[in-house]
Amino acid sequence: MTEHTCLCVGQHTCEVVLAASQAAVLQRAAQLSISLGDRVVCRSRYHGQILGVEASAVLDNLHYLSAGAVSFARGLNDTPKIAGLLLVAPLFHGTVATMVVALSMALGGILNARRVAEVMSWKITPMNHGEGFVANLVTSAIVLGASRFGMPVSTTHVSCGALFGIGLFTRQAHLRMIAAILSSWITTFPIAALLGAASYRILVSI
Repeated sequence: MTEHTCLCVGQHTCEVVLAASQAAVLQRAAQLSISLGDRVVCRSRYHGQILGVEASAVLDNLHYLSAGAVSFARGLNDTPKIAGLLLVAPLFHGTVATMVVALSMALGGILNARRVAEVMSWKITPMNHGEGFVANLVTSAIVLGASRFGMPVSTTHVSCGALFGIGLFTRQAHLRMIAAILSSWITTFPIAALLGAASYRILVSI
């Protein structure tokens, strides 16, 4: 399997022929089409075969599976954290609480998860399919491992950490965005603690 560079303009992908005969270049150029778009990205794609199957197709399918693994890991680790808080209410027991939280998470994802998805996909670091697959694989492995030992971890934090590492390795990390994310992590913890303590004190005094 080899890695080739290509130019993506809008939704179209054009392979860049780095070294080839003039005839090959002309033949390839006749097959290309470029349309005007608002996003221009230079990416890497993978060519060759794995066990007789086109490498790009194998990687695409593995990428979908890794995304499913992250979704499963998130449900396995994030849902019990919130459901555990509901168990203190007499109305809920384990199964009902888990179903309520899972449905709420799904609805929230459908309604307003696009902005978070765009930050993860584009604004931390540029990625090709292989790098996205690696980030998903690392995220799912860590979160599933933590879930095995009953440790509540943030799937978003783990995923961002994997993307930070990839961006720093490829030297394409958007450092300003990473700094903004890190600052939000640092500030939200004490703010949540203060608000939780204040809210509890007010409710107790009522």
